[in-house]
Amino acid sequence: MGTYKLDYNSPIGVMELVGTEQVIQSILFVERADVSTTPKLELPEVMVRCQRELDEYFRGERTTFTFPIEQTGTPFQCEVWNSLTTIPYGETTSYRDLAEQMSRPKAVRAVGSTNGRNRLSIVVPCHRVIGSNGALTGYAGGLWRKEWLLRHEQRIVQQTQ
Repeated sequence: MGTYKLDYNSPIGVMELVGTEQVIQSILFVERADVSTTPKLELPEVMVRCQRELDEYFRGERTTFTFPIEQTGTPFQCEVWNSLTTIPYGETTSYRDLAEQMSRPKAVRAVGSTNGRNRLSIVVPCHRVIGSNGALTGYAGGLWRKEWLLRHEQRIVQQTQ
């Protein structure tokens, strides 16, 4: 089974999409000058679907994703990543609240560390986790992107109310 890569030009920078013929394994922001794309004809359907759904997300037309994803990690890491997917679009939670939701109130730092290892940006919405004091805290794609994503989602929610 082969691995496919595609650079996706989002409004906030290049994202590298990585997947197989069945699942998307990684969506990460990359900082590089050489952007490479594979013609869509050579990509499996899941990669084309991922790109289309990201386009819809950035246009404010999509709040959830339907393509299959796969992240590998410890049972704890997988539990954290699954918990991230329960944070509603346009809302935020804290690392502490996420740990408590998982019935692991003492695991706040471990939750934060695992959040930082998320390889499926936006789709597994780690950008929706903020500090207990309401401050924006670490984001692998950069705090300015985290702020942009949160404002984008909040703006779409306000438009639909």
